[in-house]
Amino acid sequence: MTKKPVKIVYIISNINKAIAFEWIAEELNKTKFELNFILLNPKESYLEEYLNKLNINVKRINYNSKRDIPLSILRIIYFLLLNKPSVVHTHLFDASFIGLLAAKLCGIKKRIYTRHYSTYHHDFFPNAVKWDKLNNKFATRIIAISEVVKDVLISKEGVAPEKISLVYHGFKLNKFSEYDNDVIEKLKSKYNPTNKRPVIGVISRFTELKGIQFIIPAFSKLLNQYPNALLLLFNASGDYEKEINKLLSELPKETYLKVVFENEITSIYHLFDVFIHVPINDTIEAFGQTYIESMASGIPLIATKSGIGNEILINNDNSIVVPYKNSEAIYKAIALLFSDSELKNKITNNAKNTVAQKFEIHVMIEKLETIYLQ
Repeated sequence: MTKKPVKIVYIISNINKAIAFEWIAEELNKTKFELNFILLNPKESYLEEYLNKLNINVKRINYNSKRDIPLSILRIIYFLLLNKPSVVHTHLFDASFIGLLAAKLCGIKKRIYTRHYSTYHHDFFPNAVKWDKLNNKFATRIIAISEVVKDVLISKEGVAPEKISLVYHGFKLNKFSEYDNDVIEKLKSKYNPTNKRPVIGVISRFTELKGIQFIIPAFSKLLNQYPNALLLLFNASGDYEKEINKLLSELPKETYLKVVFENEITSIYHLFDVFIHVPINDTIEAFGQTYIESMASGIPLIATKSGIGNEILINNDNSIVVPYKNSEAIYKAIALLFSDSELKNKITNNAKNTVAQKFEIHVMIEKLETIYLQ
C-alpha cells in the first residue's frame, strides 16, 4: 500500500521575492511530502506567482500590520482545520507568532520555525524578546541557520539544545557560478551603460546593522584613485535610508546607483568587480546569504565576520576580512585587490571551494526532510 505524502504547511510573512522558498518548493521530495503555503502579504507577490506556476497550493492572507493579527490567526486556524497538515513550518517573525499560535490551538504536533535573525531584537528592540521566547515555547522544533543563532537561542533565550536543529541555508550554487551572457549584457545596459570601472557591489537593505554607512566613505576615497568607479547598491531601501542618502549625496551623482529591486538576483553579482558586505558586529547577521552568493559567483569578497561569516571566512584566503565599522580598512582592502591579481585569484578560487562543501541545496533539503519525518 502506497504511503500518503506528509502534508506540510509553510507560513511566511512579508516576502515578495525569495529564491530560497522557490528552491524548496522545487526540490522537496513530492512522493514523500505535500507542500502548501500561507503567505501573509498585503498584495500578490513574486513568490505567490511562482508557486502558482508550480501548481502548489498557496493561500494569501492580506496582512498589512499588527492590527491584522487576530483575523490572520482565525483564518489560519480555518485553513489548518480544513487541510489537516502533519507539520507547520513558519518563517520570519510575524508568521511565526501567528502561525505557531494557530497551529498549537489546532493541536498540530509538529510545529517548526526557522529563526532568521539572531540578536536583532536584543540589540534594537529588547521589548520584543519576550515574543521571541513565546515563539520558542510554541515551537516543538527550532531551526537555527548558523552557530550564532543557535548560541543566541541557548545562551540568551534559554532554549534547550535538544530542541534546536542546525540547518544552513542551501543554494543552487551553479546558478551563481554559471550565467547567461545575454542576461548580463541586459543588466549592464540597465545599470552601467557607460561601462564604468571598477564596479563596487553591495546587496543590503538600507538599515544600520548592515554597515553601508562605512562603505560609502571608503568608496569616496577610492574615487581619488579611480574616478571612473561605480558603486551599485541593490535592495536600496530601509529604515536607515535618510542617513545613507545623506552620505551618498556627498558623492558625484554619476558615481553611484540605487536599485530597490532586481529579479535577476543570481546574475547581478557578475556586474561587480568587488563585492562588499560589512555588518556592524559578529552576531547581528543571523546568516548572511550574500556571503555565500558572492563567493559562489567568483566575485572577490570584502567582509566583516557576522552570522555564517564567523564560520567560513578566512582573511587573505577566501575573502578579505576587515574590522567592524572601519571605512579606512574597507578602502585599503579594495585597493589591495586591485593591486594584487594573484591574491584576487586565490581568494575567488578558494571561496568557491569553501561554499561547495556545505551549502549545496541538496544538503539543506535532506536535513529538512529528516526533520519532517521524525
